[in-house]
Amino acid sequence: MNRARRKLEHIQHALLLEQEGANGFDDIVFVHQSLPGIRTNDVKLHTTLGELSLSSPLFINAMTGGGGQATLDINKGLAEAAKACGIAMSVGSQMAAVKDASERPSFEIVRQVNPNGLIFANIGSEATVDEAKRAVEMVEANGLQIHLNVVQELVMPEGDRDFTGALARIERIVRDVGVPVIVKEVGFGISKETALQLVNVGVKLIDVGGFGGTNFARIENKRREEMISYFNDWGISTAASIVEVLQGAPSVAVIASGGIRTAFDAAKAIALGANAVGVARPFLQELVGRGMESVVALIEAWHTDLVRLMTALGAKTIEELQSVPLVIRGDTHHWLTERGFDTKAYSRR
Repeated sequence: MNRARRKLEHIQHALLLEQEGANGFDDIVFVHQSLPGIRTNDVKLHTTLGELSLSSPLFINAMTGGGGQATLDINKGLAEAAKACGIAMSVGSQMAAVKDASERPSFEIVRQVNPNGLIFANIGSEATVDEAKRAVEMVEANGLQIHLNVVQELVMPEGDRDFTGALARIERIVRDVGVPVIVKEVGFGISKETALQLVNVGVKLIDVGGFGGTNFARIENKRREEMISYFNDWGISTAASIVEVLQGAPSVAVIASGGIRTAFDAAKAIALGANAVGVARPFLQELVGRGMESVVALIEAWHTDLVRLMTALGAKTIEELQSVPLVIRGDTHHWLTERGFDTKAYSRR
């Protein structure tokens, strides 16, 4: 099967399959502040990712491209929403367009629509430095995502089976590509051990891409004749993965993604230490179901909710939200305790 057809099948299954519930954020509880001492007008949503400056911690995370007109239309709508709201956006994997120039327009449309926006290119860990540079050039990107998707590839009928040399390729890209590099998982989470490996080769930005959102094992199983069921529930929840990365490799800046369904989830992710929050499926659903204006309205509603939540917590800035007290309970507490992480550090700050 060609890449374009596979891209369309991924979109179709992503829209039809329900998101997993176990993103871990139900286990995160804020400590109420009866005297927050601030006004809603005091709250500022600006944040930073390394050398990148974002007007909002929310951004439209990688979804699609390389599937012909259908994916061009999706990326056009998402780029219009990103421009209207002043938020960043990542395109989906550009490997199809790197290998087949006829697929470039489905990615190039994003920069055409949003000439001054913050845009992230996207390639797989199998890419060479030259391929990474072509992906960046294609969308005049401000940063580059390198996605890690071993489990998806193993379940994918036509997927890769050789994952040797990935870390060395990432190191070369970080050194030579010329823009900030974000390494991201696609729904199975980043562990402390992986984060340390990435830091050791120069990675400064990690998108945890945790379990709890769009499940690419389930999507690929829909495309198989014989299901590989043991990967359907595989991974580290988004909440747990944020702690794994930040306590395991505290020098990195973290993006939270994977099952971020509401502004409440986003606020909890930031309070755990994330600098930004990537959202995909909720925005795709709005775009396909109701149109671009509905995506804009949803983003604006999330911004309003974030301001309310930060006011209730007495946090004027994203940096202050990263320091509010919270309690970690349930399965997330059990996971983190068994893995040797300090959960009390969050409740006693």
